[in-house]
Amino acid sequence: MSLSSVQDLRRIAEAVGQLRDRRVLDVVMRSDCRQLRLTLEGGHILQVTVLLDESGKPRLDVDLLRTTENPPATGQLEVRFDGGE
Repeated sequence: MSLSSVQDLRRIAEAVGQLRDRRVLDVVMRSDCRQLRLTLEGGHILQVTVLLDESGKPRLDVDLLRTTENPPATGQLEVRFDGGE
């Protein structure tokens, strides 16, 4: 296992760990089954996506998104990345 895949697994585990003790309000699966989006109480969204690398090999990507308190009129999300560990 490469160092980058270990780092990816840690990031995924941290994002999925945010589900603990949270109520899931909505679940949406993309029609091609390549993305799953869970809306959690408190305005967080857990997004699980299957991405293909240059060789066509699938890779799992998990992101925890936090909506802003006053979402813009367009319905877009503001994504903040915390640099600390």
